[in-house]
Amino acid sequence: MAAKPGIPKGTRDFSPVEMAKRNYIFDTIREVFHLFGFQQIETPSMENLSTLMGKYGEEGDKLLFKVLNSGDCFAHISDEELVTRDHVKLGNKLCEKGLRYDLTVPFARYVVMHREELSFPFKRFQIQPVWRADRPQKGRYREFYQCDADVVGSDSLLNEVDLVQMIDRVFRRFGVRVCIKINNRKILSGIAEIIGEAERIVDITVAIDKLDKIGLDNVNAELAEKGIPQEAIEKLQPIILLNGSNSEKLSQLKDILAGSEIGQKGVEETEFILNAVSALHIQNEVELDLTLARGLNYYTGAIFEVKALDVEIGSISGGGRYDNLTGVFGMPGVSGVGISFGADRIYDVLNQLDLYPKDAVNTTQVFFVNFGEKEAAYCLQVLLKLRENGIRAELYPDSAKMKKQMTYANNKNIPFVVMVGENEMNEGKLSVKNMTTGEQQTVTVDGLLELVQ
Repeated sequence: MAAKPGIPKGTRDFSPVEMAKRNYIFDTIREVFHLFGFQQIETPSMENLSTLMGKYGEEGDKLLFKVLNSGDCFAHISDEELVTRDHVKLGNKLCEKGLRYDLTVPFARYVVMHREELSFPFKRFQIQPVWRADRPQKGRYREFYQCDADVVGSDSLLNEVDLVQMIDRVFRRFGVRVCIKINNRKILSGIAEIIGEAERIVDITVAIDKLDKIGLDNVNAELAEKGIPQEAIEKLQPIILLNGSNSEKLSQLKDILAGSEIGQKGVEETEFILNAVSALHIQNEVELDLTLARGLNYYTGAIFEVKALDVEIGSISGGGRYDNLTGVFGMPGVSGVGISFGADRIYDVLNQLDLYPKDAVNTTQVFFVNFGEKEAAYCLQVLLKLRENGIRAELYPDSAKMKKQMTYANNKNIPFVVMVGENEMNEGKLSVKNMTTGEQQTVTVDGLLELVQ
């Protein structure tokens, strides 16, 4: 007996019902993106590794899926090189392409390649899958969709204010309570400067970004392991554990970072964003969180992360400003800021909270029983009119037993079943059963339209 097929770990199949739910998520996010003036683009699943490598930090580089060169990929590899088993050198020779890790770096590449065609500021969104060679676990997959919105070509902090509004509006539409966490890499740089470790900003941010996952003691152990002096680690503690309201934290930071020009600049930017959104009736909580670091190298200003309040799961949205990202592709001086919605995690949250609207998962609205050739021909004319009026309808393709056809309708959760026999055809009527209430009535085609709509 042949072995049962499977799929790679960290990937998933999606049934028709699951796809209906996912499309509800994509459509909701897409509508909000359009509301704020963003336009859609797409980029290839594969990018040149030269585009991807070095953009996500050392940890990110390790999570890139690399694609073997086509043809005889060993043609230019010597026996001596194979014997060394040096995976880095061999990988560089065997692989020129990789699956994209996120949508932001490919977007930066797109902007540089198409700069002559674009009007700035350029506001784009993308809804596409990305791949990471991560260890699969609950809420973390190797293949997952991101829904990104970015603005490039503008330094204005009003872009950050728009992004906070977009996050709030998306999750209000979903009915999910969230906390929108905000920080600034300039604040983190200022903190590193104040504790005397300005050159170790990446090591520090990568470690403290894990605070909510591994706890303070393990963060401190990681800092020490990376060579951060104990004195500096001790100075860091009261800063990252600041509490109080956003305004109270900002007030304390102004004093703590008085000796750091870049730190003060970060406080000013954060204060502007928080003051602006506070006047815009944001319904979800917006919190200044100094432990938020998002350990990616390219963030230079505001950083965002969104946590669901009623479900235990990782961040479901995040982003920030990356002023120098396009510079690595030969286009310096173009500022950018963006956010990414984790569609797969949002899917899991909506499932756990049972927040999908009923019409988001129902596909067919009206099902026609097939009693034979003449009856089917009559039903086809009715189907035509229903579909012209936007009603999702189908006719069973075979004149099978009634029980089989009704089981099909039940399995698909179709709310209305239409039965047409000789009497109905003679009278120009339809016999309609409401599958929810069990009520059955005879109506005209216009009556059916009215009933369903």
